[in-house]
Parts: sequence; C-alpha cells; structure tokens
Amino acid sequence: MIQLNKPYLPTFTSYSRYLDKVYSKGWLTNNGPMAQELKVRLEDYLGVKNLLPVANGTLAMQLAYKVFDLKGEAVTTPFTFIATSSSLAWEGIRPRFADVDPKSYNLNAVQCEPFIHQGCNAVVPVHVYGNPCDVHAFETLRERNKVRVIYDAAHAFGIKVSDNSVLNYGDASTLSFHATKVFHTVEGGAVIFRSSDDYERALMMTNFGIDVTTGQIPEQGINTKISEVHAAMGLAVLDDIEKIMGRRQALYQQYRHQLHGIVQQQGWHPDATENGAYMPVSFENATLSEFVMQQLQDKGIMSRRYFSPSINKLEQYSEVNADHCPVSESLATRTLCLPLYYDLTEQELNQVTAAVKQAVYAFAD
Repeated sequence: MIQLNKPYLPTFTSYSRYLDKVYSKGWLTNNGPMAQELKVRLEDYLGVKNLLPVANGTLAMQLAYKVFDLKGEAVTTPFTFIATSSSLAWEGIRPRFADVDPKSYNLNAVQCEPFIHQGCNAVVPVHVYGNPCDVHAFETLRERNKVRVIYDAAHAFGIKVSDNSVLNYGDASTLSFHATKVFHTVEGGAVIFRSSDDYERALMMTNFGIDVTTGQIPEQGINTKISEVHAAMGLAVLDDIEKIMGRRQALYQQYRHQLHGIVQQQGWHPDATENGAYMPVSFENATLSEFVMQQLQDKGIMSRRYFSPSINKLEQYSEVNADHCPVSESLATRTLCLPLYYDLTEQELNQVTAAVKQAVYAFAD
C-alpha cells in the first residue's frame, strides 16, 4: 500500500536530545524553555514577528477570533477542511460562503464584497494546499471595508510571496502543526499577529486570561498552551526542515511534470514559493474522479477527496445553503489528493502517476 500521507519522524536520537533538556529542567508546560525556543526559531525561519505557539491549529483560529472580538457573521471559503468553518461556528460566528477561483481554488476576494455589505465583519480566507490567496486583493478589501482578515494558513508553512512571508498579511494568520503537515509538533499550531498589542492580548488569553506580572485576571481566557514535549518534537523537525521542504518540493514538481496534460492542476500564485504540502489533481467530472480513485485503490494506492463535500452543502450549514458556490461544489466532486510525503520514493511516485494515466486512458476508451 502506498499511503496518502506519512508523518516525518526525526531520528530518535535527535528528538531525545531535546527531551533530555525537558527532563533535566522538569518543566513540562506553561511556556517552558522548549516552547520559548520554538517561538524564537520559528519567527526567524519564517520571517515573522508576534508568533504565538498553541496546542493545535483549530485553537489557533478560535484564539484569533476571540482576540478580535468577532461576532455575527464572517465570510469564508467552502473549499477547505471543516475546521475553518467549525471553528467559527463554535465561537458563535455564523460562516457565510463565497465561491472560489477556478484556477487557484482559493477564496475570490470579489465574491466576498456582497457579504461584507450585508453585515459580515471579518473574512477568513484559506491558502488552499499552501497556494497563497490573492493577498493584495484581500489587503485592499480589508482597508476599504474596515474588516478583519484572518488567514487560515494551515497548509502554507514556509511560503513566501515576492520574498515576504505569506503569514505577514492580514490581521492574523494561523498555522497547524499537526503530524501530517510539512512542519509538525505531533499536535500543535500557532497564530501570527500583525500587531504586537494583539499578540500580547492573545498571550494573556492563552493563560486563562491571567496577567502574570500583576496576578490580575483582566481577560476571559482559556488554556491553549503547547507542551514542552510537543515543542521538543517541533525543534527536532525544524532542524531538518530544509531537507524536508526540498524533498517535498522535488516530488511535487515531478508529479506536476509527469501529469501535465493528463489532469487539471491547481494554478499556483505566480510570485510565490512552494512547499510541497499536497498534490491535488482535478478531473473533468465526478464520474472520472471516482473511477480513478477506485483504480488507484485496486492497485494499493491511497488517494483522498480533499476537500469534499463543499462545506456550504453540509447539513449543519443548511441555513446558509443559499450561499450557492458552483465552482467549489464542482471542485469538491472531482478533486483528489495523491500520495505526497518525505519518505515517498521516486519509484512509488512513478507507480502513482502511471496508475493515474492508465485510469484516465481506460475511462476515455
């Protein structure tokens, strides 16, 4: 079986070196030395400021919403993982769904305007599969309409747009450090704030709203802190991040070359770098997509409908099903993600692409 994804594991020796420091200090949580070191090193590597590590990527989004006191409605994309919308709904914010661009698969800024005029006070775009949104269009939208823009950047670790980290756009960006991501801490995430004041408020919130300098509790808070054991894994993975990124990018480019003209491929932002987070392919229709998926499965190759269904069609959002999103709804029925991870071999990649080609040709016959 060729797996769809496989977490990167640093050598146990390298991980143990960080764990030894945890044991020697006896400090397991509450913003310990490992968490502090991870913050500093990530800010340096990513080219950002005001990065706050947290326990997971969903909490990162919820924390950002709380910092900005979001209420009412927020416009977001239906072509994404469920956490983007459920984190809004969990905080009592009603998600409204605007359609996506058929080439980039990202939220279309122009489609967001009508929702803002109807009362949405925030926009939550997603850098789908790591492909940056039209960040300049969203910056214009943000400034013209005085709305918050919070990016779900779960897939966009290490991505730059014109030599600037994609995480520096909007009011905040959130990252996921789940085990399946390019960079991981097993479970974890982070929020990057544009404003240092927002960062300081978020930092207080992550510690139950307690001001550690005064002992007072001026904020409603929660516990979102990352543990030292998770931060240690992150540091060990970060030591290898250049080879991880290089390997995944090389595999991604091989896929795109071998499948050129066979499948529809996501149009990547022309001024952005890549990180090889995912290998999505789209087909002409849902029937062909289902046929290819079954053919791959018969050959022991895993693939996944990622993302499906289009979130605006889910029953729990039935009250906003009027938010018709034909591009997202179409993509959700005919897009598959193919195996892509650090340990994937060229031979396995060749098996996958050969199987995709064979299935497409067989369907055509």
